Amino acid sequence: MKGSEAKLVAYMDGSDKRFIIPVYQRNYDWQTENCKQLYNDLIKVVKNKRKTHFFGSIVSVHNDGEFNEYLVIDGQQRLTTVSLLFLAMYNLMENGLLKPTKENLAEKIYKTYLVDQWQNDDTRIKLKPVKNDREAFGKLFKEESEHIPDSNLTINYNYFYSRIQKEEITLDKLFDAIGRLEIINITLNQEDNPQLIFESLNSTGLALSEGDKIRNFILMGLSPKQQNDFYERYWNKIEINTDYNVSFFIRDYLSIKQQLIPAINKVYFKFKDFVEESSIETEKLLQDILSYAKWYGILLKGNTTDKELNACIIRLNKLETTVTRPFFLEILRLQTEGKLSLSEVKEIFLYTENYLFRRLICDIPTNALNKIFLKLHSDIIRYDGLENNYLEKFKYALRTKSDNGRFPDDREFIEAFSIRQVYQMNSKNKIYILERFENYGTVEVSDVYKYCEDGTYTIEHIMPQQLTPVWIKDLGDAYEEIYESWLHRLANLTLTGYNSKYSNAPFEDKRDMQNGFADSHLHINKWIGEQKQRGLTELEQRNQILMNLALSIWAIPKTDYNPPQKQFETYSLDEDYDYTGREIISFSYKNIKHSVKNWADMMVQVLQLLHGEDNSILTKIAYSTDAENELAQYVSFTAENLRTSAIISENICVETNTSTTAKIAMLRKFFALFGVEESDLTFYLKDSDNSQKGK
Repeated sequence: MKGSEAKLVAYMDGSDKRFIIPVYQRNYDWQTENCKQLYNDLIKVVKNKRKTHFFGSIVSVHNDGEFNEYLVIDGQQRLTTVSLLFLAMYNLMENGLLKPTKENLAEKIYKTYLVDQWQNDDTRIKLKPVKNDREAFGKLFKEESEHIPDSNLTINYNYFYSRIQKEEITLDKLFDAIGRLEIINITLNQEDNPQLIFESLNSTGLALSEGDKIRNFILMGLSPKQQNDFYERYWNKIEINTDYNVSFFIRDYLSIKQQLIPAINKVYFKFKDFVEESSIETEKLLQDILSYAKWYGILLKGNTTDKELNACIIRLNKLETTVTRPFFLEILRLQTEGKLSLSEVKEIFLYTENYLFRRLICDIPTNALNKIFLKLHSDIIRYDGLENNYLEKFKYALRTKSDNGRFPDDREFIEAFSIRQVYQMNSKNKIYILERFENYGTVEVSDVYKYCEDGTYTIEHIMPQQLTPVWIKDLGDAYEEIYESWLHRLANLTLTGYNSKYSNAPFEDKRDMQNGFADSHLHINKWIGEQKQRGLTELEQRNQILMNLALSIWAIPKTDYNPPQKQFETYSLDEDYDYTGREIISFSYKNIKHSVKNWADMMVQVLQLLHGEDNSILTKIAYSTDAENELAQYVSFTAENLRTSAIISENICVETNTSTTAKIAMLRKFFALFGVEESDLTFYLKDSDNSQKGK
């Protein structure tokens, strides 16, 4: 590897040079804001008379061949952006919109930095971006009508094309400023490991996404021919199926494979660990990832052959329930393998939707959902070790969740839904609710989401938000109480297509006007349009009608399944649960299970595991003299400083004479210090009916 300072223009100079962006690199994604910053910097170079301006590093591998090729490992964003700037300058001069002082400046830019004048085909363009960007870049050399407007390259080119015409500095000075951009030119030898160098770079460009790093990790070690082959057959398809959101997809993929949810900023390193530990061959790995990516695409787009399943997927996406994806990916895998029928898959998706919505209405905290859906598939298999009878086991698993994981029963659900201030809920949730009531059980469905978005439909208060004298009279003496209690509840809400200026009109006018309730084609308005008046009686009647229908729309599953053996309750450290009075049987740390005698034994074993990963943290606490360090009262280098102690390692003891609640709180603080996810620790508890108070 050789590195040296160089002017960017000197690096780009040479008609025979080709700058190849390897297929494992990300697409060009500098935003207009980045281009604006670069242009502002160039203006400052001129106005402040700077001799140089550091522009980061460019790392490349030099390949000998027909052309003088440089495979750009790092720095493609900067190199591409300056090429766009040069092209905008050239076209402005060629189109006669701006004229430089220097003769032949346009020709110099074009022939020195943009093209090889000795070539007549597409090979004349010196910069070769990745597949999807290459076409857009090539079109910029042609007529404007051929430009690809939604390409990031075109957008940034147009920014420069417009900005240069403001003539904040002249073309000549702009060219001179570009000439002062200085880079660190790092050229790798064939024996260098580009992946390790790539990982260690501290570039001034945009940070790579986790997905970008994973692509590089997979493809970099292959020959150029294999890189292109695997990119075309696998990686490009993975990107397309995941809508180019590879980082979050891989997080879900790893969640399935490792039964742990990695932090999004640690996905790349967790993926590396997974690949290295599993020793999986590259093509088999890509085949597996592509299979899951195709199922992921179904979860993003709802594009199966079944309309009901598609509608459910779209609704779940409207509710932004991404937490379910690891579980649903396994469901689609089982369907592909012939272990679940389409009707069973639909039931699983629908009951999951019902589970999530009932919890939403009942205001149950969502922090338990990550673990629930991460472990749900393995919990189902754990009942008998088999994947058969899956639907019934799934129903049982959801029905038997407790506390913050519970599936609200009919009574809890209806009591909460009846009085829920629906209008004050998030917009997506309001529309979801009204869409379900409108389209449930009908053959001809209305695209409620679309019509609410474009303003065709609006969410209407039947009893208006501003009471008029007519409404006060119709509501009677108790109008204030009725107004306060019922205004934003579901019974007083509907969808309408009439002009919102009539929102405060009397009920009879709203009912009988054009597109009013009586004239409405919406199913949700049929009963309203048949009423002669609107008062407390009608509100109560409609509430009862809607709640009865809600029990059908969001039905709770029924099953006769019972597991062959008693299952222990499980909770992870990140869950908000009161462990007082519960007896622990075992725990798992990073998917490895450990038996324990009691809570104190658990804490000692967990701290021993943490200490084995990093022995500096507890050591520093044990010898700390900082009175502000709360944990120092529980960890010491000698048992004499503690009431009841247990040994973690030589010269490290921990206090065990604390309540279960204190132990849990202490562990959360230790996990934060060690940088370990709380979800990595799971407790297995005895049935609560037979539990003894934890020690």
